[in-house]
Amino acid sequence: MAADGDGISSGGDWAKACAPLQRNLQLLALDEVELSKILLDEGQSHLFEHWPEPGVDDEKKRNFFDQVRRLNSSYPGGLVSYIQNARKLLADSKAGKNPYDGFTPSVPSGEVLTFGDDNFISLEEAGVKEACYAAFVLVAGGLGERLGYKGIKVALPRETTTGKCFLQHYIESILALQEASCKLVEGKCNTKIPFVIMTSDDTNSLTIKLLESNSYFGMEPSQVNILKQEKVACLADNDARLALDPNDMYKIQTKPHGHGDVHSLLYSSGLLEQWKSTGRKWVLFFQDTNGLLFNAITSALGVSVTKGYNVNSLAVPRKAKEAIGGITKLTHVDGRSMVINVEYNQLDPLLRATGHPDGDANSETGYSPYPGNINQLILELGPYIEELKKTHGAISEFVNPKYTDSTKTEFKSSTRLECMMQDYPKTLPPSANVGFTVMDAWLAYAPVKNNPEDAAKVPKGNPYHSATSGEMAIYRANSLILRKAGEQIADPIIDTFNGQEVEVWPRITWSPRWGLVFKDVKAKVCGNSSVSQRSTLVINGKNIVIEGLSLDGTLIINAIDETEVKVKGQVENKGWGIQHVDHKDVSEKEEIRIRGFKLEKVEQLE
Repeated sequence: MAADGDGISSGGDWAKACAPLQRNLQLLALDEVELSKILLDEGQSHLFEHWPEPGVDDEKKRNFFDQVRRLNSSYPGGLVSYIQNARKLLADSKAGKNPYDGFTPSVPSGEVLTFGDDNFISLEEAGVKEACYAAFVLVAGGLGERLGYKGIKVALPRETTTGKCFLQHYIESILALQEASCKLVEGKCNTKIPFVIMTSDDTNSLTIKLLESNSYFGMEPSQVNILKQEKVACLADNDARLALDPNDMYKIQTKPHGHGDVHSLLYSSGLLEQWKSTGRKWVLFFQDTNGLLFNAITSALGVSVTKGYNVNSLAVPRKAKEAIGGITKLTHVDGRSMVINVEYNQLDPLLRATGHPDGDANSETGYSPYPGNINQLILELGPYIEELKKTHGAISEFVNPKYTDSTKTEFKSSTRLECMMQDYPKTLPPSANVGFTVMDAWLAYAPVKNNPEDAAKVPKGNPYHSATSGEMAIYRANSLILRKAGEQIADPIIDTFNGQEVEVWPRITWSPRWGLVFKDVKAKVCGNSSVSQRSTLVINGKNIVIEGLSLDGTLIINAIDETEVKVKGQVENKGWGIQHVDHKDVSEKEEIRIRGFKLEKVEQLE
């Protein structure tokens, strides 16, 4: 219903300060009047200054309030909280306030794992056992633009030997874990591990299409929940005046808020309580393009179980000053403390300011004592729900305005508040058991996030984090895992693609059901097999045993579950070559160009 202009607090006197709005009050429904009051109270009268008389653009005015309603309902505490938080953070930014004032950093306690030793194998087993009590959450709100790829990142091939995309690999890994976990649980187990994908306006419809057109990659559609994050309002100045869209004066400009939204979305969705009632104990969060992640999931979950961690951050050894956040314990002068990711550009000055003259430096191990955060979190569900009841999933935010000059009075372009999922521990009580699990980067971390131009500029010796390095890292990890299991895998050669020098190992890949944990791999390779550097080995199927195989060429093994296949003897053929591709060559598909190579499939044995 439209409000009667005269009936609202004596003729809308409250709107006197903004004549264009006051003239239009008769158009507004009651909740729209309330929203208008909020906006005026928070110093946002400029949003209405250009509004013409009633009768002109009325539909656009109603659409404006549809948007305001969405912005108000999707942020914990509504627009009032958003604007007030923004004012405070913008004032701190202008004053150059250090968010770590009063805090002293120290090295937190956590677990450092060595791949393939007895401890690692027993932790993997503990993790598999516990997996049927877990739920997985993938944050996938980003497009591949920064990579030079127009689609959604989870649709990118994880590697081009099989062409399986990231999302398929993740789903197949969760299904393999589900199956293995059920086998270890006493009694009958028909658990389906829930899988949540957080999308954004940019990725939502494309993610659903990818799932539907591939029959959810074998997962039951009821297992998958999609939660879409909303954008937040842009800020035009230090007074936190909301920015209007330059192309539409009836629209507030919006930008993404960051993957920290995942916590408030899970809270408001009701899924957490549902999981708790069905006996779930753990929530595992991961990001969209780390093709090695599931090599680390089972042992890290095993650590959470054995150590009783409420929060477990997966980490890799990091070199001092490497562009990856460091997991740090911060203790405040008032006694409170937290274990948190400190961004690499803040860690060095923080250490220097607190009695470490060398700042962020390598220890005698050759690595920084502050492990590198890879943004994969394992949270214990019970304490997570209790914490979210207090915060409703609101995560500590930051703002990063680009100022026009050193007076910091004007912005080059509008800014917005942002939040990151790994900042969840910032609000936890000191009693919370927060730890980390460190694994070698070769095993656990090869994100695909940089385009070829940016990757080629990375200082020598630092990781490229590109589509090229991400794919090569998969072959390297699989080769090293098989070596550890006793196979003879040839050394790599060095080659350069898109200006990046990488190790090229044999192209070895297997389905998650074949080699979910190291114990599985060890059980399925016996006898002294060898694989030459130019070879490609694809293992598709569960019960495939490799015994005394000598491979020089390409071998693809496909097996149905019911049969056990033994592979032995000598296989030699022309195999598949690697052809260089220039990333500017528009005759190739984007997903090939960003790698700088394609496979030339000459001859194979299948």
